[in-house]
Amino acid sequence: MRNEMKFPCRQVGEFSVTAISDGYLSASLDLLANIDPACASALQEAAGVSDPSSIHINCYLVRGRGRTILIDAGAGGFKQWGGKLRDNIARAGVSPLEIDSILLTHAHPDHVGGLIDASGEVAFPNAELVVHRREVAFWEDDGNLSQAGERARGNFLFARKVFATYRDRMRTFTDGEVLAGIGAMPLPGHTAGHSGYRLESGGHSLLVWGDIVHFPHIQIARPEASIAFDQDPQLSASTRSRLLDVVSSDHLPIAGMHLGEPGFALIERKGKAYRVCYET
Repeated sequence: MRNEMKFPCRQVGEFSVTAISDGYLSASLDLLANIDPACASALQEAAGVSDPSSIHINCYLVRGRGRTILIDAGAGGFKQWGGKLRDNIARAGVSPLEIDSILLTHAHPDHVGGLIDASGEVAFPNAELVVHRREVAFWEDDGNLSQAGERARGNFLFARKVFATYRDRMRTFTDGEVLAGIGAMPLPGHTAGHSGYRLESGGHSLLVWGDIVHFPHIQIARPEASIAFDQDPQLSASTRSRLLDVVSSDHLPIAGMHLGEPGFALIERKGKAYRVCYET
C-alpha cells in the first residue's frame, strides 16, 4: 500500500484535483508595472507574505473517469527554480508512468521544465502533451526568435526543445473540450496561446487559470498591475480584470500556477475591489 502524503485537494464531481508543489522561483517586485513598488510591497506585507519576491509554482494532478492528468509540469530545476514535482507526485502516490495526459497552460520554462528529465529525455513517457496551437506556433516562429532579447531567446530555445522531445506525442487544440469534462478557456495576453482549463462534472466546476497572477495578493487587488513576463501587458491586464469579474460573480472556484501553496481559492468582490480567499 502506498504511503501517500497529503496535498491540497478538491473534489469536482468525478474529478479529484490535487495541487502539487514544484517549489519556488524568485522574482523582484520591480518586474511589476502600473503599480508603485512600495504599494506592491505593502500589499504583500498586509497579506502576511514573509518573502515578497518569492513565487510559488503549482501543478495540478487530476484523477477521475479512468484518467490521470497533469496540468503543467513546473520548472524542473530550470535556473534552479522548483524541481520538486517528481518527488511530490510520488508522495501523492502516483508514478510518472501513470500520467496519460499533460495539459499545458503555456510554454514558459517554469511550466514546461519538468517535462524533461536531467538527461533531456521525456519525463512522462506514457503521456500525451496537449497545448494550444497558437502557443506552439509562437515559440517555433523564427521571426519571433530573431526579435527576442537574451532572456526571451533562452525561453524560445527551451520551449522548442520540449516540443521536439514530445513531438510524436503532442496534440494541439484551438478551443473547446480537450478531454472529457475538461474544456480549454482562452486567456490571452500572458503568452500567445495562454489557456485555462475548466473542469465540469456532476454540477461542479473548477477553473485552473494558469498565470493570470504571479503575485496574487498584489494583482488581484490591483488587476492593472502587469509583470515583465507578459508578452502583451495591456491585454494581460484586461484579461485578468474580465476574469476576476466572471469568477467572483459566478462564485467559480479557481486554481492557479502561482496562486500559492493552498492551491485553491475563491475571488471575492466588494464594490470594485477584489481579494483572494484561500481554501484551507
